[in-house]
Amino acid sequence: MKNEKVALITGASSGIGAEFARQLASRGFSLVLVARREERLASLALELVNTYGVQAEVLPADLSTDNGVARVEERIASLANLELLVNNAGHGISGRFHKVELEKHLTLVQVHAIASMRLVRAALPGMVERKRGGIINVASMAAIIQLVNPTYCAAKSFLVGFSRALQNDILDSGVKVQALCPGFTYSEFHDSPEYTGFQRRQLPRFLWQTAEAVVAESLKSLERGKVICIPGRRYRFFAWLAGSPITAPLFRWIARRILSRHSKNR
Repeated sequence: MKNEKVALITGASSGIGAEFARQLASRGFSLVLVARREERLASLALELVNTYGVQAEVLPADLSTDNGVARVEERIASLANLELLVNNAGHGISGRFHKVELEKHLTLVQVHAIASMRLVRAALPGMVERKRGGIINVASMAAIIQLVNPTYCAAKSFLVGFSRALQNDILDSGVKVQALCPGFTYSEFHDSPEYTGFQRRQLPRFLWQTAEAVVAESLKSLERGKVICIPGRRYRFFAWLAGSPITAPLFRWIARRILSRHSKNR
């Protein structure tokens, strides 16, 4: 890709990942779109090319496998002008920890934590050498409130801690790092078989955010050098409540009651 600004986005076939692609394309970025669903990626790439006139490359890869991650690592290493890496690929698990198959837990950790770390390691040397670039690791409010599946919370917490420590590690490099922590977002996340029976209307409407708003705030925060980005005032308030020793017990009790309405195998 000859464009001076290239962004590689994992989990780009829908939801927050696809919205990152659209907003970055509107800013003139060339794109490398990564996900398992090649047809969805091709459709999005065509939309971006026709709408914004940018280059959009389709790179199908399954980040739950070593071969899939290695394929993306190799592409990253070949990009001489990678400006932004968005680690967005991921999925959830429904059910109590001890009732869910071990393989599902291991796969989740592989996709969210290990694959993200490997791709950051692949991208960082070039960014540091060029003294510019950005890395966005899409975490979750689950990392802060920690009420849903323990493995999911732990994997997202890893991304938050990793991002914060990484930014300190490369503080004077010119590279910006962000952990994005959205709350409930309208996307296909809850449309997987893991969430069969889940209905969005079971949760209060004020809890839901649009992918457009989440991505816009993420990119704005990255420009400002904000490492932890929590989109939406209400969720920043929730984070404060969850972090206060005075309010945390009551907040988590209320949140647990709300979430238990749609939890599976509870």
